[in-house]
Amino acid sequence: MARRAEEGPQPYGTDGWARELLDQLRPAGRDVHRLVAWLARAAGASVCLRDARGTLLAEAGERLSLDPSVVADVAAGRVSAAALDDGTRHARLVGIRRPGPDPAASAVLAVARRDPFDRHTTEILGHTVGVLELLLRERELVHADYRLRRATADLRLAILQLLMVEDTVSARRVAAGLWPGLLENDTARVYVIEGSAAERDRIADECGVATGGGALVVRCPAMDGHVIVLGPATEVEERLRSLVAGRPGTYLGGSPRQRLALTATAYGQAVTALAVARFRPERAAVYAERTRPARLMDPAALRAWSAAVLRPLDTLAHHVRAELLATTRLGLEFTAVSAAKVLGVSRNTVRARMDRVAALIGADFSALTVRAVAHVALNTEAAQGPYDPDGTAPPPPARFADLLGSAALRSWAEALLGRLDDDGRDLRGTLRAWLAADANAGPAADARGVHAQTVREHVRAAEPVLERRLLTGGTDLYEVVLAHLVTGELPVPVLGPANADQADAAVHR
Repeated sequence: MARRAEEGPQPYGTDGWARELLDQLRPAGRDVHRLVAWLARAAGASVCLRDARGTLLAEAGERLSLDPSVVADVAAGRVSAAALDDGTRHARLVGIRRPGPDPAASAVLAVARRDPFDRHTTEILGHTVGVLELLLRERELVHADYRLRRATADLRLAILQLLMVEDTVSARRVAAGLWPGLLENDTARVYVIEGSAAERDRIADECGVATGGGALVVRCPAMDGHVIVLGPATEVEERLRSLVAGRPGTYLGGSPRQRLALTATAYGQAVTALAVARFRPERAAVYAERTRPARLMDPAALRAWSAAVLRPLDTLAHHVRAELLATTRLGLEFTAVSAAKVLGVSRNTVRARMDRVAALIGADFSALTVRAVAHVALNTEAAQGPYDPDGTAPPPPARFADLLGSAALRSWAEALLGRLDDDGRDLRGTLRAWLAADANAGPAADARGVHAQTVREHVRAAEPVLERRLLTGGTDLYEVVLAHLVTGELPVPVLGPANADQADAAVHR
């Protein structure tokens, strides 16, 4: 009778195992590994938990060697539980069912001990199986939610990448099923929010809540701390500004309204505005349409020249042409690595596309002045569309230099570079040498007879004076290059078949 009393179930008030088991369901204690370790202690056994495919989920105690056929029967649901006894060890296998009509188990729990299973241990095992079902179900739901969130994020990124290469038709088709009406407008603004990489997921979630599903929110694939928001509605900016105002250490840069086909251009403008936002008390800025050198050129002649430069690409299929030009615009604005991440392709693909464009238009993108001139041609077409008013080829000007001869453009260039003349360090001379060396500090230092670090410091000192980013490249750098072309301080390059034999030349570094 005494032995039977020992083997019988103990009241909850006398034995604390039930309370300990319930503690496993507390939010801070929901862990399969912790529960399996607890069961091993409570039952004085070795415990192993594997999923239906045999993958180990958790174990405690000695490694168990079980009959594979029995394990397979329990996993398949042919038997719900099994007991094994080899004379020295007693084992119980229990299938942990998943909800639904499928008889297969989602996991198999194996418990083995030297002593036979008494009623007390059996009761502990039975209740533990119930708790494991809850924990595994919760784990499955968490994983399913994660997969859903990941798939949704991938779809958002895919839509943005389609817009980046001007495939607005496909972007609308992808967005229509999940976010109807999101891209029904022909124009939108692009915003970039910068915060810490650790906070980016939370910032992205807050952007989604703030915009109420009315904007495309994408975690930037190129910059870990950036969140990209494409919003067709006018109130998106106000909500994002409020979000940034309430989060110290975050910054907002935005573009003006652009056609969806110019999403890549708008993205570059938002990144430029983001640099300005870092120096503003409200930590937000929108791209300012300041005087651009292209606006001071003869519009008709500029458009005709741009069309003539890009005419060799007109023999390509429309989608191929658009893809090549969009990739090249991003590759000229950012590094090949960053452009590749934004577009979702390899950097070799970006370089190959840029090489192809360079070969077709006769350009050597390793030369900074060539990149600056090509940047003008590409963005002219992006802003105004292909030149084909009457279905005939436009009459091109003789040279790009012809476009640089206006008095307004010369006044702009001299005023811009003249800002550097008051500095006693001759920032203007150092900048000119640095640009002539294709933005390479080493050769510029040799030409100036100074250390390379001095060149970098002078270029960095010129940035606030010119109010343009130089070391990071892109539009700001190309404008300063154009100013030097206008004043004659750098030679004007010629795009054309002269470089056609250099299709394998290096591209934007």
